[in-house]
Amino acid sequence: MTTTDVYDHGIPAESHFGYAQAIRSGDLIHVSGQLAFDVAGVFRPENDVTAQLELTYANLDRVLAHYGATRNQIVSQTLYAVDLVRSAEIVGKANRAYFGAHRPVSTALGVTELTFPGQLVEISCVIDMKLPA
Repeated sequence: MTTTDVYDHGIPAESHFGYAQAIRSGDLIHVSGQLAFDVAGVFRPENDVTAQLELTYANLDRVLAHYGATRNQIVSQTLYAVDLVRSAEIVGKANRAYFGAHRPVSTALGVTELTFPGQLVEISCVIDMKLPA
């Protein structure tokens, strides 16, 4: 029997939009789009892609910690960025810094807008717990 483990950051957006941050099904963990929420659930800082990436990756690390996973177990990521062409260098640099030598498969999509005013990035991923940490 496969069990599921659902994780939430405990922020208002989860109940408002009706979603979980992550759900484990067997050895796979599917992570919802992470974005620049602080621990109180306040979206910040508007229109600063570098700061948003930093906070977004910190929130992804919180999900990893809940499951006892590491960045090396992320097998796939999808990154959404407003005006990706303009921010591609910043996004690439942050992505390389976050993953180091590990290289998950990745799709980067340029979008016209995201959920919150001033939101520039959102990152979802899949984690495989069978991989070495």
